[in-house]
This record gives sequence, C-alpha cells and structure tokens, in this order.
Amino acid sequence: MAGESKSKPKRLGKGLSALLGEVDGVGYGDDVETVEVSKNTIKIKDIRPNPAQPRRTFSDEELAELAESIRQRGVLQPILVRPDPDAPNRYQIIAGERRWRAAKQAGLEDMPAVIRDSDDLELLEIGIIENVQRENLNPIEEAEAYGALMQRFGRTQDNLAESVGKSRAHIANTVRLLNLPERAREHLRHGRISAGLARAALGAPDPGPLIDLAISKNLTVRDVEAHAKRLRDGGSLDTVASKVEAAIPDVDTAALQDNLSRVLGLDVEIKHKAKGGDLRIKYRDLEQLDALCRKLTAKR
Repeated sequence: MAGESKSKPKRLGKGLSALLGEVDGVGYGDDVETVEVSKNTIKIKDIRPNPAQPRRTFSDEELAELAESIRQRGVLQPILVRPDPDAPNRYQIIAGERRWRAAKQAGLEDMPAVIRDSDDLELLEIGIIENVQRENLNPIEEAEAYGALMQRFGRTQDNLAESVGKSRAHIANTVRLLNLPERAREHLRHGRISAGLARAALGAPDPGPLIDLAISKNLTVRDVEAHAKRLRDGGSLDTVASKVEAAIPDVDTAALQDNLSRVLGLDVEIKHKAKGGDLRIKYRDLEQLDALCRKLTAKR
C-alpha cells in the first residue's frame, strides 16, 4: 500500500529492559518506546509455558523454596504473558515461567500477569534475554537459544550481542557449543562438564569420546586441550587413554603426595617415570614461596 514503509527487525534492547522492569514493578523510562500492556489476575489453569522457552531445567529445591515463599507472601511480581494464538481466552508465558511453576506448586488458583501482544520473535527473544540477564541458563541452553534466533529469524552474532548485552566473542564461543554431539550436550546441560572443557574437546576430530574420557578420569581443561591436539595430529583415542592412565599416580605415589602436601601446606604433584621423575610444589604468591623456603632450609 502507498505510504507504507518496510519495518526494520524489532530490537528489544532498552525497550525490553523497560518491559521487564515493568513486570518487576519498576516502571518505564522516558527514553524508551512505549509498549502496550495491561495488568490482570489470570487463572493459572489458563496459562501454559512458552513453547520457545530456552530454559529446560528447573531446580526442584529452588522451586520448592519459591513455592513456600509464595504460600506465605503471594506472588510479588507479575509474570509476562501473551494471548495464546492457538487457544482463545488462554495465555502463553513470555517471561516468568519459574514463578508460574512455583505458584502451581503452592496451590494458587490465579496469579498477577501483564498481558502483551507479542509475535513469535519477541516470544523467543524475551525468553532468552530474561534468562541470560539473570544468568538462569546453562551454557548449552544459551547456545541453543542463540542458534534458534539465528536459524529461525536470521539474527547475526552482532545483532545478538547488542540485544542480550554480551560481547560478540561471547556469542561466538557459546554458539560453538552447538557443534557438540547430543550426548556431550546432555553432559553440559546437567553440569557434568564445563563450557571451557567442552570447547577444548571441540578441537578433537570427534569430541564425544574425549569428553566421556574426561568425565571418567576427571581431566582438566588443559588435559583435554593437550589430548585434542594429539587426536588432531593423528593419534588414537586408545593412545590418549593410555597416557591418561600413565599420568594417574599409583597408591604409594598418591599417599606420598598427600603426606608432602600436608607437611608443606601446598599442593604437591609427583610424576614418576622409568628413569627419575618430577616433583612439583605449587604456590599462589610470594608469601607462600617464602614460607616454603623457610621450611625447607630450617634445619640448615
């Protein structure tokens, strides 16, 4: 139609902060775009979760604590919802699913909500930004959320960095985790490995078996980086596993390490080889080094 202009992709930056601030009872700033919302009390049975919710794991213990708080004081902050596009007189959660779950657990029949007309992009993006800003997502949930925005809505890493208030390097490093096989993603989702260890394993031709080995042998990120390089250079996983086994101290060596650590008050590592070996004593600062030197030279 004449006079109609193409709209740019929605940017949620400050507008989203204001919106979430309104949900938290803070209100809007004068420097942001006004958003159309209305506050209501809604039946909990008429609300369903955000199908694009990036957060998949909720702590049972934390939910129980929040539910008890809600039983005593009620829901202090309204959740943010939109009319459910597939069910008249029903609503989808945009932000606040944890409060909704806890309110259900507390036995409430209704709860306060802010209703906002929102499209699928906003539904996904607000869900991501709310969780990222409050550090509610584990690394793989964050990566999958960014991936969904990039694949479904054409967002670039630069767009995402601006929207969620993270550096482009953080976005790029997080999105790399999507290259993990599903089993490794589950390890990361449940906290069995760190994001740093997962990224180190991505340096291997097949990161999955290396991650399984890292979990079973309690390897460090540095260990995984070194083994990933061996695998890239043509080494086999069996060879890597053999090196890992060789690096594990025997019972006598482990006992000697513990005794020295106890006497010196520092971490001690002994690497015994066929001919000789290494004794490493780790200190944090010059005070610890000075104390160590006094102990080693006291009798002299």
